[in-house]
Amino acid sequence: MHRLLTFKRLSVLFLVAFACSFGLVLAYDQLVRAPGDRCEEQGKWWDREGRVCAQPIAIAEITGRPNGVSREEASRQKNRELVAIERQLAANERAVAADAERQRAALAAAEAAQ
Repeated sequence: MHRLLTFKRLSVLFLVAFACSFGLVLAYDQLVRAPGDRCEEQGKWWDREGRVCAQPIAIAEITGRPNGVSREEASRQKNRELVAIERQLAANERAVAADAERQRAALAAAEAAQ
């Protein structure tokens, strides 16, 4: 009687299945887990969904606000800067208007003198 699954064939099939499983585990480790571990060792953030290694950014770099300054303090400082800019623009506009008025008066005086 000829048997299909002898002990020798079963042992070879088991060893092949074991080797394939072991290879899959190693491939998973190298392709999925290792990049995340390498990224975190460098002090970066690993995004598993997008598979992206990202550099953390400090909030101060985004907002332009120095560390230790509250949002309210930074807002007040920005408002003071804006008020100073508005005052400077208003003074420039007044100076331009005064200069235009002076030129009009000089032109009118020149026309009246003719």
